[in-house]
Amino acid sequence: MIGGYMGRFLRVDLTTQQISNQAFSEEVLKKFIGGSGLGAKILFEETNETTNPLGPENVLIFMTGPLVGTNVPNFGRYQVVTKSPLTGAYGEANSGGTWGTMLKRAGIDGIIITGKSSSPVYLYIENKKAEIRDASNYWGEDTYDLDLKLKEELGNDIVTCCIGPAGENLVRIAAIMNDGKDGRAAGRCGVGAVMGSKNLKAIVVKKGNLRPPIVEPEKLKESIRNWAGKIRKNTELLSDYGTAVGLETVEAIGDLPVKNWTEGSFPSVEKVSGEMLKKTLFVKKYHCAQCVIGCGREVKVESGPYRGVEGAAPEYETIGMLGSNCLIDDLEAIAKANELCNRYGLDTISTGAAISFAMEAYERGIITERQLGGIQLDWGNAEAMIKMIHKIAVREDLGYLLGEGTRRAAEKIGGLAQELVVHVKGLDLPAHDPRAKYSNALAYATSARGACHLNAFSYEFEDGISMAELGYPETLDRFTIRGKAQLVAKLQDLMALFDSLTGCKFIIFGLGDETIKTIVEWLNLVTGWHITREEFLEIGARIVNLKKVYNVKCGLTRKDDVLPYRILSHKRGTGGAGDNLPHLGEMLGQYYEYRGWDEFGIPREETLKKYEII
Repeated sequence: MIGGYMGRFLRVDLTTQQISNQAFSEEVLKKFIGGSGLGAKILFEETNETTNPLGPENVLIFMTGPLVGTNVPNFGRYQVVTKSPLTGAYGEANSGGTWGTMLKRAGIDGIIITGKSSSPVYLYIENKKAEIRDASNYWGEDTYDLDLKLKEELGNDIVTCCIGPAGENLVRIAAIMNDGKDGRAAGRCGVGAVMGSKNLKAIVVKKGNLRPPIVEPEKLKESIRNWAGKIRKNTELLSDYGTAVGLETVEAIGDLPVKNWTEGSFPSVEKVSGEMLKKTLFVKKYHCAQCVIGCGREVKVESGPYRGVEGAAPEYETIGMLGSNCLIDDLEAIAKANELCNRYGLDTISTGAAISFAMEAYERGIITERQLGGIQLDWGNAEAMIKMIHKIAVREDLGYLLGEGTRRAAEKIGGLAQELVVHVKGLDLPAHDPRAKYSNALAYATSARGACHLNAFSYEFEDGISMAELGYPETLDRFTIRGKAQLVAKLQDLMALFDSLTGCKFIIFGLGDETIKTIVEWLNLVTGWHITREEFLEIGARIVNLKKVYNVKCGLTRKDDVLPYRILSHKRGTGGAGDNLPHLGEMLGQYYEYRGWDEFGIPREETLKKYEII
């Protein structure tokens, strides 16, 4: 018996309307685990450089991991893997909420979707069984209303995972949303557009009580009991104020994006902080399934122009990209923008990036009010920002181009516009500035999916976190490049494991220096394996290398492991990192050498053999 797995992966061909079961050997599961690891293997085998991301030949993969559906704290997420319509290369997104755990408790480890339905459909899953149902009456619904209407039809004991109008309209920055008004998002890489391209409106799971087998249940219970209280205590601030906790500190050190990444200070930052959110809009906490931290927030706007906004609160990334990066300090307006993005099914990071880019282009006269459909897109204009979200989702006026992603939009507009976009491989930077923490520069440049702060999570190791078991007993200087190549590579391996186990990375704050030891223990107790720490980290390295090989197959090399001109060359002059610029080239060379990749960023043959990729 392999603990942790239900032994049922659904394969759904929407063209033929056929559903079958697929099994993976224990050997494969040990090498790739689940989540993005197993997803990357499937993507590598079933797509290539000629695959159209929005064509029926692309594969859309939903995966959980072996700890999902158990009582292991904070391992209840799911991962979406596909060829990205935004970057044309490897794409992944992950989400919390309850849908991943409910999928597992319905007896399903993952879903592999191919083809395209001739008309809108949704997938209904209950007690190990699945069927394709007509969704014509639901096409056009936003994600909140869809959740309510499906519950009216099917009962309140379902959890929805779906797209909104943005995904239907093939907006390349569209997200996949789950849990209705709780607004959890698999946001990045345009995964919602891939789902829309297949005419798949939703995947609905009826709550079940099935659980994956656990090989050592009593030992697992004891370990969880020993850790649960410690995790809660070590994450109290995150629990109290959400992901926007410490926003003022982030701004003070120059880590917050301001005015499309051109300025280093945002004087009114306290107006949009996690503390202010708790004082003004906060209703209650939200816990994802299996979570003992509870960093989620529900909010409600009681009065004013945005009266009636309720549901999921804007997270740190949303506040950074739709707030400070657009010079907007109206928390209620940001909450409204967040709700709209969730309803339409839009990635708030890329949406904020698109609007801040358009604001600067408007200021510089590169685009006009006429192109914007009469909108005066000035800095700090919250009303204009909200109108642009509508236009992006329905592909109206310049919103059509912005919905293609900033890289494509700038290329189409031409000229100076291409100097104003801030992306890696076509994926917009999240709300952490590499000029404030140099490891982030390397992490963004080498991330398989494009700019991603979570592919390494290394910036936290330059700001208070240490991990002696990985060789870092002390926090590193954020403005040095010394040792950053190894730091980023090691942490990318670890984070690839989190994404394959589909766990929340915030648990690192709770487990501290015993993170790796504890997760390996939990994995072994659940599965019955006897994986060592070294073998565990080797699995992470294998997954990182596989994603890289997929990108190489899609034509990406060292030329794509770069940062935008603005980040490498523009000194902001203010804030806690006003005169600092990251030295990417030297770090990149050291990183390639450590990885066993050549000077073009291509894994050498001996490296691929080492990790059994060839």
